[in-house]
Amino acid sequence: MRFTFVTLFPQIVEGYFGASILRRALDAGYLEIDFLNPRDYSKNRYRKVDDAMVGGGAGMLMSPQPLDDALKSLRGDSPQARIVFLSPVGKPFRQQDAKRLAGEKHLVLVAGRYEGIDERIVELHADEIFSVGDAVLTGGELPAMMICDAVSRLIPGVLGNADSLSIESFEEELLEAPSFTKPDEFGEKRVISEFLKGNHSKIAAIKNRMAWSKTKYFRPDLYLRAKAKQ
Repeated sequence: MRFTFVTLFPQIVEGYFGASILRRALDAGYLEIDFLNPRDYSKNRYRKVDDAMVGGGAGMLMSPQPLDDALKSLRGDSPQARIVFLSPVGKPFRQQDAKRLAGEKHLVLVAGRYEGIDERIVELHADEIFSVGDAVLTGGELPAMMICDAVSRLIPGVLGNADSLSIESFEEELLEAPSFTKPDEFGEKRVISEFLKGNHSKIAAIKNRMAWSKTKYFRPDLYLRAKAKQ
């Protein structure tokens, strides 16, 4: 699967793919990462990509011409690309979105800067707009990397153990049950005794109950959605 990051600061993103699972996935050919810098398309003699807001307002906006030309060029080379903008006004990004986007051949992640992007560019080019949380960041690179990471690990071959996907948080709307490793006793805390007996059906049942309890406590919104699906 191909990911294109549309960003003024590709160096922020590049380092994330230099190690661990995603590095191996790139080397193995499961993923392809490239960058599109709007500054390279600016017709301003100083390669300027921002301007003041019409009607006043604090800060600067990414101006339309560089982004428009960059995205038109991309569409021409890759008509099947799905273009995603990152913005606090977008719909919340969920695991179900990651699963759906993992079926795409080419995902384009547009990372804004300054006070955002001229709205006309969003209207012209956005296939989807996502928010990764109710917080304002200095740029869209971190949300773009988060979405890329969430989608990438669902692509066959990227994870060493694909079975682990079935027990993760947000499957069936539940948070993942607590997990433990050795030693069996740490301080005054012990691993649940049933986990040490090797009865996998009992362990699965206990983990299921713990997942429900954990979700009810930490994410009552998810808990209610899961109950509604029963």
